[in-house]
Amino acid sequence: MPALVLPLIECAKVWPARGALIGLDLGTKTIGVAASDPDRRLATAVTTIARKTFSVDAKRVLALAVERKAVGFVLGLPINMNGTEGPRAQSSRAFARNLSRLTELPIALWDERLSTAAVERELIAADASRAKRAAVIDAHAAAFILQGALDRLARSEKD
Repeated sequence: MPALVLPLIECAKVWPARGALIGLDLGTKTIGVAASDPDRRLATAVTTIARKTFSVDAKRVLALAVERKAVGFVLGLPINMNGTEGPRAQSSRAFARNLSRLTELPIALWDERLSTAAVERELIAADASRAKRAAVIDAHAAAFILQGALDRLARSEKD
């Protein structure tokens, strides 16, 4: 049975109470990957995958999920500033749909507006060289996206 693809709060209802989550920042050339701790308090950048074909990319993402004993995914959804969804959001939804056919791990979609820009500002402030920023920005953007989702989940538990 294909995995569920849901908004974050809906997805949280079907994930087990504990277990790592894998965060993904989908770009046209790379996929940034991050992972949370099993208690879902902290997101950490893991790696950047150079995009090839969907099946090759998905195989690598699923292998990382197994390695990290993940119970689900948080996929960044690049929504436009006016709240509409453009071609990049449609591409992310298609990736989620296709990935859902290969796994039973539920996939949450999370608004990732300005994540890469925020991470780039942080890396510049940390005096990272242009080459260093290029090498790590996608994985750090995935961590930024996942941390935002983790923080939202923590707030929803208190509500």
